[in-house]
Amino acid sequence: MMKRKKIPAFLCAALLLAAPSVGADEGDILTENSMGSSEGYDYELWMDVGGGEGSMTLGAGGAYSCQWREAQNVLFRTGKKLGSEKTHGELGEIALDYGVEYFPNGNSYLCVYGWSEDPLVEFYIVESWGTWRPPGAESLGTVEVDGGTYDVYETTRHQQPSIQGTQTFQQYWSVRTERKTEGTVSVSEHIRAWEQMGMTLGKMYEVSLCVEGYQSSGGANVFLNSLMVDGVEVSARDETGGTSAPREEEPAEQPASEPEQPVEQPEQPVPSPEAAAGNEGSIGIGVGTALVIAALAAVAVVCVRFFMKRR
Repeated sequence: MMKRKKIPAFLCAALLLAAPSVGADEGDILTENSMGSSEGYDYELWMDVGGGEGSMTLGAGGAYSCQWREAQNVLFRTGKKLGSEKTHGELGEIALDYGVEYFPNGNSYLCVYGWSEDPLVEFYIVESWGTWRPPGAESLGTVEVDGGTYDVYETTRHQQPSIQGTQTFQQYWSVRTERKTEGTVSVSEHIRAWEQMGMTLGKMYEVSLCVEGYQSSGGANVFLNSLMVDGVEVSARDETGGTSAPREEEPAEQPASEPEQPVEQPEQPVPSPEAAAGNEGSIGIGVGTALVIAALAAVAVVCVRFFMKRR
């Protein structure tokens, strides 16, 4: 991040807590600190507490547009949060194709931006800038990448905002000697060049295409942002960093099922008074019939005996 006033730790924590993590759709407009994912790309809008205004409109894939006015410090970016589980070598080749209509009015960067952990490092590959070419330090040398010449720098940030809260951390820079707003950035080649200079990244947390403004105003239209990791665009990668299998056509949506209920023994039906009366009537009829049959049997016996005596 650019040079800025030291922010108290409690304010940094408040900023992080105030940044909701949500899903968004193409055309959504962000006007406050927020992060999430859209069409396989992770996006983030981060604004410092120093004032000013900024907004970010999400486009298809990794595309977006942004504008800011009198912002203390603001970063707009889309790319991929890689999870801090693998080094750049374990992930495979990282490259980004980009195209941007870029209109800075003051201090601003157009860059590939990211972080690593263990060690904690913030890195910039700056393709274009506004009125000031960063970072204002002495160059450690130059590298030739993608047909352009870049100065390499290493700087230190003392107790400043980071992905791990307020920390002291290193910044690695590759800055083009001539501005460019469209082309390819072979990120892995820059990282290998840094390593040869003793500047080592840890496990990769993020790689994004970023527009940053510092105490300035401006706007940009990112019409192309295609990030490739190990030859696969990030929108086709699963959450663990591997590639997703081709999706089969999904079946028609089924209605949601009712939540499973605990199995209970069915209650025995309680007979109604009418049914109970009917049952009593059935029992009465059965007893009466039995009595009639018994009486007839007794009569029959008497009759038999009577006739037997007469004989």
